[in-house]
Amino acid sequence: MAAQESQLALVAAALPPLLKQLAQQRDLLAVLSGGFPSQDLTEKFELSSLHLPQELPLSLPSQLVEQRPDVRQAEENLHSASAQVGIARANRLPNFALTGNVGSMAVAASNIFAAGMGFRDIGASVTQPIFQGGILLHRERAARAAYTQAAEQYRSTVLTAFQNVADTLNALQQDANALKAAAAAKDAASVTLDLTKKQLESGYANYLALLSAEQAYQQALINLVQAQSNRYADTAALFQALGGGWWNRPDIPKS
Repeated sequence: MAAQESQLALVAAALPPLLKQLAQQRDLLAVLSGGFPSQDLTEKFELSSLHLPQELPLSLPSQLVEQRPDVRQAEENLHSASAQVGIARANRLPNFALTGNVGSMAVAASNIFAAGMGFRDIGASVTQPIFQGGILLHRERAARAAYTQAAEQYRSTVLTAFQNVADTLNALQQDANALKAAAAAKDAASVTLDLTKKQLESGYANYLALLSAEQAYQQALINLVQAQSNRYADTAALFQALGGGWWNRPDIPKS
């Protein structure tokens, strides 16, 4: 009796954290769907109603990683830094400006459009960046340093993206193994529970054995649900790691 009461207390202590997590997940779903946490979710679903995608990319070419927002942002930052180097270098060179005027000169208004009354004036000016005290030189060096930094940041972002994809693929493989093992454990616990019930009816087992078998079966069910949840979560992580939307791209093999 004391052992069962202790086990019941342990199970009851594990319930509040689960209820807390459930409330937080509901609030998160409400916010992601554009509502307030105080509002009820318009869509209701059960875990059993969800289905994993039937088609995943046959391979993972670099085009999939390129569509990630962080990779695209790092690439654009690299382009911007490269342009800043060109601007800084151009500012150190002389600046040529050409001007031209075309008009007509006449004493009388009737002779404005007469032959020989027109004039053309073309001039040129050169602006030489001098007396800068090395400011322009150091600005160019700073721009080149910023370009190097942007290039390394782009490289780091791309490597991190491939790491995310590799991690999620490995996680999905292990999730499949864990789900298979959890399903087998649940089936075994179900058989044990059925046999224990028959033994109790025949007088070969007591009620305490039935409670233990029932507890083992419920724990196997919890483990199975957790394994399914992990696989769904890691599948969503794979979508995020790949940037999503590859099913709309004709250049990516579907299966």
